[in-house]
Amino acid sequence: MSGILAGKRILVTGVITDGSIAFHAAKVAQNEGAEVILTGFGRLSLVQRIAKRLPKEAPVIELDVTNQEHLDGLADKIREYTGDDGRLDGVVHSIAFGPQGAFNFLEANWEDVSTALHVSSYSLKSLTMACLPLMTQGGSVVGITFDGSIAWPKYDWMGVAKAALESTSRYLARDLGEKNIRCNMISAGPIKSMAAKSIPGFEELADVWNHRAPIGWDLSDPEPAGRGVVGLLSDFFPKTTGEVVHVDGGVHMMGA
Repeated sequence: MSGILAGKRILVTGVITDGSIAFHAAKVAQNEGAEVILTGFGRLSLVQRIAKRLPKEAPVIELDVTNQEHLDGLADKIREYTGDDGRLDGVVHSIAFGPQGAFNFLEANWEDVSTALHVSSYSLKSLTMACLPLMTQGGSVVGITFDGSIAWPKYDWMGVAKAALESTSRYLARDLGEKNIRCNMISAGPIKSMAAKSIPGFEELADVWNHRAPIGWDLSDPEPAGRGVVGLLSDFFPKTTGEVVHVDGGVHMMGA
């Protein structure tokens, strides 16, 4: 099969519905020739049903990124589906969670904040290290963020977690460069996904894009962000690492 990911094996996390960025990254990756494996957490049967909506049904591995046993066994689980060399060429990190308390910056307790940071930020390092034994020929790690460089209304400690996620990617880029592994972020505009429903005030936050995206932004279309992920997974960016690429209709560069 031809395509910019022809012959590559990609692990995609965070597919919960077919309206997620992760699903569209997996879909575009398959259309570009990749062999895709998904991970799921919690409602595994739901992820398996969603996997059947891809161009080619993808296997699903259970993974809780806060569970060390799951992380320790991930490489062996992947080998069950890749056979022979077990090689992995790319990893997509699309994992985030913050308890409701994390959306009140001044009142949040450490338990809520630490959960948000563990699941949404530290997990990038955990996931990458769990996959590292399989990335024997180098590869690409791509995470999905929501611009962590500014303080968004309502986003609070999840905004801090995204800033930490972006910083984690830069340090991974520094330390894994010698293994020819690139680590980059897609900073996506807001999408009306299942995850978005758990963010208090999401509609107010997302409304910014209705007025300030110079080339427009469709809150119901995750595919542009998915395409950005696939671009960074490909060999078309062989010397790009530690970067945050905005796929947000241009909102990030608009002045006040």
